Amino acid sequence: MPRAATATVTASDSAAPAQPPGTGLSLVQRALRKLGLVRDIDFALYLPMRYEDETRIVKLADARDGELAQVEGVVMDCEVVFRPRRQLLATIDDGSDTCQLRFFNFYPSQQKQLAVGARVRVRGEMRGGFVGRTMMHPTVKAAGTLLPEALTPVYSTIAGLAQPVLRREVRSGLARAALDETIPVQIGLQGAWGLREALSFLHYPTPDVALATLEDRSHPAWQRIKGEELLAQQLSQLQARRERAAQRAPALRSGASPGSLHSQLMAVLPFGLTGAQTRVGEEIARDLVRAVPMHRLLQGDVGSGKTVVAALAAARCIDAGFQCALMAPTEILAAQHFGKLIGWLDPLLAERSLRVAWLTGSQKKKERDSMTAAVESGEAALVIGTHAVISEKVHFKRLALAIIDEQHRFGVAQRLALRGKATQGLEPHLLMMSATPIPRTLAMSYYADLDVSTLDELPPGRTPIVTKLVADHRRDEVIERIQAQLSQGRQVYWVCPLIEESETVDLRNATETRDELAGSLGAHVNVGLLHSRMPTADKQAVMAAFTANEVQVLVSTTVIEVGVDVPNASLMVIEHAERFGLSQLHQLRGRVGRGSAASACVLLYAPNEGGRVGEAARARLKAMVETGDGFEIARRDLEIRGPGEFLGARQSGAPLLRFADLETDALLLDWARELAPKMLAEHPLLAQKHVDRWLGTKAEYLKA
Repeated sequence: MPRAATATVTASDSAAPAQPPGTGLSLVQRALRKLGLVRDIDFALYLPMRYEDETRIVKLADARDGELAQVEGVVMDCEVVFRPRRQLLATIDDGSDTCQLRFFNFYPSQQKQLAVGARVRVRGEMRGGFVGRTMMHPTVKAAGTLLPEALTPVYSTIAGLAQPVLRREVRSGLARAALDETIPVQIGLQGAWGLREALSFLHYPTPDVALATLEDRSHPAWQRIKGEELLAQQLSQLQARRERAAQRAPALRSGASPGSLHSQLMAVLPFGLTGAQTRVGEEIARDLVRAVPMHRLLQGDVGSGKTVVAALAAARCIDAGFQCALMAPTEILAAQHFGKLIGWLDPLLAERSLRVAWLTGSQKKKERDSMTAAVESGEAALVIGTHAVISEKVHFKRLALAIIDEQHRFGVAQRLALRGKATQGLEPHLLMMSATPIPRTLAMSYYADLDVSTLDELPPGRTPIVTKLVADHRRDEVIERIQAQLSQGRQVYWVCPLIEESETVDLRNATETRDELAGSLGAHVNVGLLHSRMPTADKQAVMAAFTANEVQVLVSTTVIEVGVDVPNASLMVIEHAERFGLSQLHQLRGRVGRGSAASACVLLYAPNEGGRVGEAARARLKAMVETGDGFEIARRDLEIRGPGEFLGARQSGAPLLRFADLETDALLLDWARELAPKMLAEHPLLAQKHVDRWLGTKAEYLKA
């Protein structure tokens, strides 16, 4: 990370728009706003996606086929022809060779520009061929103009915003932007590149630069920009954490006496806790006794036992005389939690004249009214449900702990609504759970505002899952394997891919697969169907039948991705596995191997005509076969798809890192993590200015 120049606090342009707000915007202004280009600093930070070298002219004789070349020559002929379609053909001669210029789309002005005898400068890809050297749709300018001293930037744009216009606007914004240094020299690292110097270079690099260092972003100017971006992210995360530390929450001081709900729950659990569950339970307990809101992420691989940790945290909350809410993204997942927790806790709560309440959108009004009344009176000490938990009609008497499962599926507004259910001006403690392990670099960056607890130990008795990759033409072999499992009394999942463009196609594919399997396996095998368009009651009935082994094979779309726990299911077949994301494949695989029987996951894939699948899909399938470790899966998924899939709705409009890469820029991330607390403590005004410059109002989402 290069050294910053001496930092001074000046009026920031972070809030100064490049154009006045209002409805009377020009087409160009509206297009710029669609790209997020409003403030002068937005333009300065809108860096090129690539460059064109217009700084030198080469002879046609020296230009190589397949390369971009810029040449100057005299137009020898120019005509419109109709073979086989209307096109403009022109030939230029630079004294060393000739080249044909071919345009399928052209205007009268281009014909005039290419008049015979005119001397022109053209740039395009050189091609060889039967008619000699050719350029298709090259750029054409009049010869004799001065050559630029820097490479020409090419920016990502949208319809209605041409490159010359965008270049002009970016150059103007860069010139106006206040780019005074915000990183104090005394705490920054030493180096040669200042912010303005780095940005100016990246917009207009000199032609002697090694293009590879710009493309892979290893150039010192890129290092400066990426370091600044990571520092802004770390500062905003640290600010959010400190703002929460100033808030107040109920201090849940519950004893561990033999008569406490926590102690009684420990006694009735049909299994002992793993070392990881004990450790994480203690971390949560230490948070809950403080009057500062807990903001903890509980992560663990599929089957690591997050639900029991959540139940024990809920027991501590209820022991202290408060209510706990557990919210899940789907009714199936909420029902799984409800089934487990009501079995463990309801008898114990009944002794205290308390109960577990259930709230979902599909409830009948009479049942819903009864449940909301129990929540409002405080009789419902534990409330489990979907988004219905945060309905305006739901009023808690003393909410102190909110547990959110599959937290990446919920956005900021939903978390804020749940927090708003607390009373007496206090914040509830917040425990977020994720079955997708968070890679280290992601935890250090996007989740730096949270405390992270990790269940890194599976309960005893879980069997390893064997994963097999099978081409679709061997489908008959897979059906034979299903028959073998069924003959041993086991059960099977068959997952069909979700086609986002059409729920109708999803339903047809799943139905056809169910019918095909029913025909192949015989009338004595009950093949069930589960898909997203079914009414909730029907979904619950199918799942109950599968759990009870009344259905032996369950054909499903990905609604069974998380939360489903059927220990007797020993085989998972995932059709068109190449269409699924890596974390999603791992989650689906985790639905088997939950009992003592040997379990397997078959990834059915459909290769293309060449017998291959795409590069990214191949990397996902390879990772699935090579490892069952959720943390290694998560690391590889981050490499393949970037952080967006892990963050999900947590982002809610906040930007992903535009320039830094969490894998390749780990050292810069370490630098930013070390510098952020020093800068916030010693130079708070500069720290705020740095965050405003890079994130504007985007940092607000962290406060939820």
